[in-house]
Amino acid sequence: MSDILLTRLQQRLGYQFKDITRLQLALSHRSVGANNNERLEFLGDSIVNFLVGEALFHQFPKAREGQLSRLRSQMVKGETLAELAREFELGECLHLGEGEMKSGGHRRDSILADAVEAIIGAIYLDSDMPSCRARVLQWYDSRLKALSLENPAKDAKTRLQEYLQAKRQPLPDYQVVEVAGEAHAQMFTVECHVALLNKPESARASSRRAAEKQSAAQVLKRLGVS
Repeated sequence: MSDILLTRLQQRLGYQFKDITRLQLALSHRSVGANNNERLEFLGDSIVNFLVGEALFHQFPKAREGQLSRLRSQMVKGETLAELAREFELGECLHLGEGEMKSGGHRRDSILADAVEAIIGAIYLDSDMPSCRARVLQWYDSRLKALSLENPAKDAKTRLQEYLQAKRQPLPDYQVVEVAGEAHAQMFTVECHVALLNKPESARASSRRAAEKQSAAQVLKRLGVS
């Protein structure tokens, strides 16, 4: 793994490691051998559950336990963590064994999600809980703001469509503006156009669907929809 890749990844994460070996370990899948990220993943899983739960507790002071549990599950599930990983372009930085590399492990949701949890554990060990909290909540900012107690399970595209329909506005228009990379590792850049905003929001992800969801979440944030 090159120093340039690690430097760029830290910039995307918004965190500079004091001990870069912690980040390298967090990116090492068990397929590379005994020196892998499983222990960091265990730690990070506990931390992200706590931090997201804490944030939801304060964000929804009137929510019942069951509502908070459903919201937290939505935020920390593998699909959401994998979306974060793709936003960080984590796949290109993963250290995988030969078999996982050949089978496209750098694109697999489970491997990407585990790596995000491992990075959270690594940041905690490299700094402290306040620093770790700041990073995690920044990563989750738009997703937390888009949550609703009424419709906790609906994704950003669905919520945006319903919001625009309620306002008697045209439906959002999603346009693929760029497809980059090799056929086995393409990245899609999608713009979300809505009549209420003079400029579209764009997002980049490894699938068109994921990029559409991310751009919709950014539009909701700009519209102030919580």
